[in-house]
Amino acid sequence: MLLLEYFKTSLTEEIIIKKIVTVHYFEYAKNYVFTGEKHDFWEFVYVDKGEVEVMAGKLGYKLRQGEMIFHKPNEFHNVWANGKIAPNLVIVSFECKSKAMKFFEGKIIKVDNFENDILAIIINEAKNAYSSPLDDTFLKELKKHKSPMFGSEQLIKINLELMFIMLVRKGKSIKKSTKVSSITKQRFDNELVEKTVNYLKDNLYENITFKDVCKYSNQSGTNLKVLFKSVKGEGVMEYYRELKIEEIKRLIREEPINFTGISEKLSYTSVHYFSRHFKKTTGMTPTEYATSIKAKTNLK
Repeated sequence: MLLLEYFKTSLTEEIIIKKIVTVHYFEYAKNYVFTGEKHDFWEFVYVDKGEVEVMAGKLGYKLRQGEMIFHKPNEFHNVWANGKIAPNLVIVSFECKSKAMKFFEGKIIKVDNFENDILAIIINEAKNAYSSPLDDTFLKELKKHKSPMFGSEQLIKINLELMFIMLVRKGKSIKKSTKVSSITKQRFDNELVEKTVNYLKDNLYENITFKDVCKYSNQSGTNLKVLFKSVKGEGVMEYYRELKIEEIKRLIREEPINFTGISEKLSYTSVHYFSRHFKKTTGMTPTEYATSIKAKTNLK
């Protein structure tokens, strides 16, 4: 009997997805705004209906129905509805270390019927696999069904990999997006600065640092400095100190509290530093300011 020798061929895998983070299908209101985030895994946003504006890093884009954008790990991103049409979005985030994913950086992709069908399968299999609602904006972890449908998670993996492989194969037919919207960028800048100002106001009685503000805003120090100054005309911490001074003035005018109490209330390290900061900003000591307020009151 002739024994044949067979060889096992290892299969090359170009794109491998090991972990899924979230699967969402959102039906947003026409004025929905998500102010943004960044994280250490991939995410794509697909517009199933309507139109949205998105930020990817420092660039703003208009994303129309049937279009998809990818956000690479640690890229800041956000999304706005346009105020006219209530959009439906598919948003999937996942971990993928494959080098081939670099293809998707900085591109807006027009999805055809093939990819559309794959997206529908992914959404349906997510419902089969997980009990977590797919429209929960604050979802941080997918909860598995106690008795999930057989193979549902594997089908999510397979279909994601299939879709990405086919999109890469299209290659030259997908171009780097030039749909940069200056209006979107300006809107984002204003929204972020307003969000930062509110954070500063909410923490007037604390002693927050610039690092704290950067962490809250999901921005690098350099980017936040440039952006904040372009909108407000001054630095973040300078603006914060001025807010504190205005609050000190209010407390001196309206509250029966001494300067030591005010200093402690606004988290100054000492009453001496508090007085020095006040004089440097206003040109007068707290005592001189309090005297001037009393003089003005007596004149009325």
